[in-house]
Amino acid sequence: MPTGPGGLDPNGVWQYGEDDTEALASDLLNLGMASVSTALAAIVTGQILQVVSTTKTDTFTANVATGAFVAVTGLTATITPSATSSKVFVMLNVSGSSDVAHGIITARLTRGGTPISVGDAAGVRAQTTAGQTGGRSGDDSGLATVSANFLDPPSTVSSVTYGVDIHNLESTTVALNVNFAEDDANSASRQRSTSTITLWEVAG
Repeated sequence: MPTGPGGLDPNGVWQYGEDDTEALASDLLNLGMASVSTALAAIVTGQILQVVSTTKTDTFTANVATGAFVAVTGLTATITPSATSSKVFVMLNVSGSSDVAHGIITARLTRGGTPISVGDAAGVRAQTTAGQTGGRSGDDSGLATVSANFLDPPSTVSSVTYGVDIHNLESTTVALNVNFAEDDANSASRQRSTSTITLWEVAG
């Protein structure tokens, strides 16, 4: 233990000296600093450090213009990475429908409102994360589910919010629905579903 004002040891851990405070206190501080250093060094790349998840059980609907996107209210999750080297593994499931194409839904993932994990630009084609058609042709009681996974490197230790936009691929303004079918009759043959976004911090 340093007898002067303290300093960094060969491992880069600050060692408090006798001039910093009383001997007992400096011993305790040094023990604590060494424990933190040891714990951080023990983290192995690929380990899961934390998990955050949001499940949307209520419904969402919006009238969306041709080719436009709209953010799904209540389907976001926020995580604060432990280190800039960490990555965030995003798991997404969105269930929904359209009032024209019925059991169909197209979605894209966002980070801080900015689209991520989308296809390359190609003419005027929409850049989305995933899309799915479901149900029987022309059946407005059908639901479709989009599932997607993405390993994102946000490179920050600040909080990051991930969300979901849904997209109108029709040639006219349509209502896009989440967690229910276009024909939402109060019947045992109809359903309500859930949509989920889950974030896993992965040690870098």
